[in-house]
Amino acid sequence: MAATPNRQFKNICVLSGFNYVKHKEFVEAAIDLGRRIAERKLHLVYGGHNRGLSKLVSEAAFVRGSQVLGIISRALKSLGSLSDSPIGEELVVSGMQERITEMLNHADAFIFLPGDLATLEALITLASWAHLNIHQKLIALLNVNNFYDGFIAFLNHAIKNYFIPSNAKKTFSLCSHC
Repeated sequence: MAATPNRQFKNICVLSGFNYVKHKEFVEAAIDLGRRIAERKLHLVYGGHNRGLSKLVSEAAFVRGSQVLGIISRALKSLGSLSDSPIGEELVVSGMQERITEMLNHADAFIFLPGDLATLEALITLASWAHLNIHQKLIALLNVNNFYDGFIAFLNHAIKNYFIPSNAKKTFSLCSHC
């Protein structure tokens, strides 16, 4: 993946799965990322869910003093546990595309932890928008336990077969810790 020039970031959007994950490495990576965000005095924007890796990142950042904004669609909100209140501020939007648009409006960069189909949808949408020059924000893949290796292999395959231009790989930064 391409090296990313040093940029100043204030608001980092983290997207991840909202199902609880039993793998210790994923849990540790989520908590560590939340801690790093707070240590760097950054604000967290996230998918708004109060479960799984999303909850772990947002709690770790919030308890250490980061401002936290969760952006969630009504459909995803209905999947949440009703007993937990949101962490930080919450913005409820009508649909998934509006959610991604609001994340783009509120964030300077994106970090993707392992996730589900909603995470993959956001990843593909943001990458497509970067390709169309709608934004030029960093998209980092936190490759815990080689989670994104299959995605990178697919990207290479699509490039090899001329469906995606080779410069599309510059859209992503692959990291073992961000």
